[in-house]
Amino acid sequence: MQLHELQRTHPNKSKLRVGRGGNRGKTSGRGHKGQNARAGTGGRPEERDMIKKLPKLRGHGINRARTVNPDKERAQTVTLAYLERAYQTGDTVTPRGLLALGAVARFRGRTPSVKILATGTLTKKLTVQGCELSQGARSAVENAGGAVLE
Repeated sequence: MQLHELQRTHPNKSKLRVGRGGNRGKTSGRGHKGQNARAGTGGRPEERDMIKKLPKLRGHGINRARTVNPDKERAQTVTLAYLERAYQTGDTVTPRGLLALGAVARFRGRTPSVKILATGTLTKKLTVQGCELSQGARSAVENAGGAVLE
């Protein structure tokens, strides 16, 4: 075999160049006029159209960084009905105790803040310590003979 006898097994496939005369004819597959018929331009991607249609953030005040605080810890709620089931007369209700019972979940590896709501009834004398209480829950604990310690 000589150098001048070398041949490719698969010839190069050239990209079909449209709009330059030849066998495509007239508008060369580009339709008539308009942005997509011109060279060098095309429509913008569809994803961008979708993004443009999304509404901007609203309702967070003038300075969103100051008005919205994602790190703010919201109190986890526990009902009086749960305390009635889970505790015995004379027990002390604390956030740690509720965490141990599985009534509340850890917040960033710490014991969470807890708020007791007045859903259900309470008949047992309980001492509540370190928890926030709604007005109804506070009166229900005190009416049952319990105490609320801050």
